Amino acid sequence: MTTISGLVRSVFQLGPRGFIRQRLKLPLIKFIHDTVSIYKSRTQTGVNNVKDVLIKGTIIALITSILVWLSILMYMAFYYVYVPSLKHERPVFLKFKPCGATYDCKEKPGMCTFPAAHVQLTSKQQILMMGQPYKVHLELEMPESPVNRELGMFMVCVDFKSHDGSTLANSCRSTMLHYKSIFLDTLYKVVFMPFFIFGSSEEKQIVHVELFSDYEESQYKPVTDIYVEVQSKRIEIYSAKFSVNAEFSGLRYVMFNWPVLSAALGITANLFFIALSCLMSWYQLINSEEYRSYIDSDKSLNVLLESDSDTSNTDEDESSSPTLRKRGKVEIEQLH
Repeated sequence: MTTISGLVRSVFQLGPRGFIRQRLKLPLIKFIHDTVSIYKSRTQTGVNNVKDVLIKGTIIALITSILVWLSILMYMAFYYVYVPSLKHERPVFLKFKPCGATYDCKEKPGMCTFPAAHVQLTSKQQILMMGQPYKVHLELEMPESPVNRELGMFMVCVDFKSHDGSTLANSCRSTMLHYKSIFLDTLYKVVFMPFFIFGSSEEKQIVHVELFSDYEESQYKPVTDIYVEVQSKRIEIYSAKFSVNAEFSGLRYVMFNWPVLSAALGITANLFFIALSCLMSWYQLINSEEYRSYIDSDKSLNVLLESDSDTSNTDEDESSSPTLRKRGKVEIEQLH
């Protein structure tokens, strides 16, 4: 009853319009204003936090990507310098002097000199790595002709020479066609007869002649030219190819045969050492005398600025306090 009587008394004192304004409109406006202010401050704080997170995340992602790409480039450069090319191949074009005409003016078939060839391995830069052993092979593509079967063993010699013509190494090896018995040879021809007829296969053998098993390049005179000679005048050869194969061992063997694993380990190791170097440099920087003196001077400057701002704020408050008091009195009188 007291509350109802108080409301009725307020209605008669203020009037319906004043009562609605004082008891309903002003509290509602105050509530809306306070709610909007709270959410506005929270939104502004959230936006600032999101901006800070985005800026920090962008900086961290940029630094991380730079370090990762730097580690990858370092590993690629090390792989290119440390691991040489696996194989170097050159075609061999054999030359010989044919026999001339006989006393009855008939040309004598066959060769009157051993077939030989000059192979230029390189003309400008050194392609073989120093300290790396290489296997040197000569591949001869020979038909399984009666002449080659009756030829038996023959010699293949090679000379390695430098740019000035001096001999660096030489080697001679014996080889021959692989033996096949009459039964196996007949069975092989019967089985592969359709391929022989249609030309997809031939009666030939690839003879591999190993000339050097662990050749190492000279430091002062790299090999540039190779001279090959097949010491037989009755041999029949389709084609020949010279190949130099690197024999990897140790770390080179691991890096070449397991490239993904070695790349992952190498890039991770590079990233670790780069990050460690950056952290050590940063620690040395923040503990240097120049950095400390700069921080001290910055702190003293901030203290001076804050003291000046506090003084100006107090002056403004003192000068504006009468005005604020007058505004408060006017608003109270309007409400009543």
